[in-house]
Amino acid sequence: MSWTHLWCVGALLLATAVAQTTPKDEHFHEELVVRPLSGDHVNTYFQFTTRWHYGQKENLYHTQLTPRVIAELLQQFDVKELHIGLTQGLWRYETWGYPIVEATSGAEMWAWFKATNLTDQQVDKQWAQLANVFSGVLCASLNFVDNTNSIAPKHLLRPQFMPANRENFVRYASLPREIVCTENLTPWKKLLPCGSASGFASLLNSGYVHNTKYHSLGLKVRTLCQDHDEDNCILEMTQTANLVYDLRLLEQSGNDFSLRRLFGMGLNGYCELASSSKIYVQRNELGARYQLVPPPPAEETTTRGGYTVVYGVYDMQEQFQDQGERLFNIAWLAPKGELRRNRQKPAPPPIYAHRYLLGQGQERGRIVTEVTNSHYAPLPILVQELIPWYVHAYLHTLNIRRRPLGRNEYGSETLPFKLLHYAPGKQRELPTHLEIGFLLPGQSSALITIDVDYLVLKWLEYPPDANHGHYINAALVASALPMGTNYSALPLEGHLFAHSFNATRPSYVLGLHTEALIVSLPTPDFSMPYNVICLACTVVALAFGPIHSVATKLIVVVRQTSAPRNFLKKLKEKLFSRGSPVLPTAGEADVPEGAGCLPPEEQDANENDNDEEEEKEREKEDGEDKECAH
Repeated sequence: MSWTHLWCVGALLLATAVAQTTPKDEHFHEELVVRPLSGDHVNTYFQFTTRWHYGQKENLYHTQLTPRVIAELLQQFDVKELHIGLTQGLWRYETWGYPIVEATSGAEMWAWFKATNLTDQQVDKQWAQLANVFSGVLCASLNFVDNTNSIAPKHLLRPQFMPANRENFVRYASLPREIVCTENLTPWKKLLPCGSASGFASLLNSGYVHNTKYHSLGLKVRTLCQDHDEDNCILEMTQTANLVYDLRLLEQSGNDFSLRRLFGMGLNGYCELASSSKIYVQRNELGARYQLVPPPPAEETTTRGGYTVVYGVYDMQEQFQDQGERLFNIAWLAPKGELRRNRQKPAPPPIYAHRYLLGQGQERGRIVTEVTNSHYAPLPILVQELIPWYVHAYLHTLNIRRRPLGRNEYGSETLPFKLLHYAPGKQRELPTHLEIGFLLPGQSSALITIDVDYLVLKWLEYPPDANHGHYINAALVASALPMGTNYSALPLEGHLFAHSFNATRPSYVLGLHTEALIVSLPTPDFSMPYNVICLACTVVALAFGPIHSVATKLIVVVRQTSAPRNFLKKLKEKLFSRGSPVLPTAGEADVPEGAGCLPPEEQDANENDNDEEEEKEREKEDGEDKECAH
């Protein structure tokens, strides 16, 4: 089935979903899905969905469950569909399978705009303004989204709103450097009708969420209008939180775990504004070895594309219908004596991809994207590359080589392009946009390579931690799977996790992300300016001190009086005397008033007379001491 046929079928299903909605209603649903994964990991997926049949556009300002800021922004910027993802960590496709909602590391954002009387320049301006506004709403660095890291995808991204026609503009941007923390989780929870006070959102404690191996926050908003009638539309808002816990990092023994262990507390109830509040626990595959306490009141068996999954269902509205109920907890108990680590290696998913860099030095290199098809039949592959402007990509070096899964090295066999879109980048203005499509044979891998050069940046263009490196965005890979193995994404026309049950289709649209790359660009020694500044400041300080002292102090010339000549003698006598008190002489005791005013010659004569009298007194005292001794 072709891509065009597939999306047309999805559009018809969307129209059916809109026609079946009761007009002028607003509903909120909260769901939690718990799936044990291989390698002692547990996946918990939260989904909060609000659907509002607002009727006319003027009613967007009179919301009840939908955040008013979201409704106003969609109307102000003519947005038909919006996706925002904030992710920390990397999803391991080969061991964990496919996630329910796909996301890439860092921040990711794309939006569809209504193209009525709009040009590309006007859409770029609205796109930048929309990113700035949601930067404040979610407390993220989306304000860095501009033309230097944004593209307009041509084939990979398809609209999920109604009516979807070709008169709409789409913009996509990714910030792989963004770090997700508590500052993003708190405003994200404030968009919920009940906030974090009650319901499933009360389990999202930041201390436990950010200690996970992988956590992703998502926000999706779309409008569904029937028969091109702008006054008969549904506003659908979906908030998701996808977490992966490593049981080996939890303080516990064995493979047992519970909601209290994962989130630090039990469930305190359900949101009073929610129409439904359910927990789905996977019971088959890796979940079959656990015993649930308490056991689920109901079970749901779903078969999708030949893939069967059994879920235990807990309805929180029934659980908390009695006033005496307090906290609710679910425990997963593993058999006693079971080894902690599950050594059984899971079967790889049909499609998975990796990405890495080749080359040496800081001048040129090669970007490599490897896509593997473990299915027996050939599958269509569509790859989208967003290369930043400081990395120059050469289209003539683009090549796709094929390798069977039994071999270790790639040969000279190449695969032809079925689709190619290339928009060259421009320094400090536009990134390089590349989309390629090809048919990947079964049981084989494709190696996509392109040579690049690294640009020398200006010193003001380096981030604060320049030696950390510069990021290259992750590649997006899309395909159409003929079976539903490990596929748990929601159908295009569905808005609840329960809508994925028994949702068999001719094919299933798959989207996944590769790893983001870090390239080391030529970086100057930023410590030298610091050393020069310190040296210059030291020299200025040493020169400024004496100059300031000389320039500000008042110099006054004062005649210095000489000390009396007998000062040292008197000090020596006092220090080396035998302890007898030294009596003042007649010359010292009877100093006539005004003696200090005599001329210098007379003062010297008086001082000499005083010295002679002191010597006579000393000799007399020595003689008396001798007589006393005899």
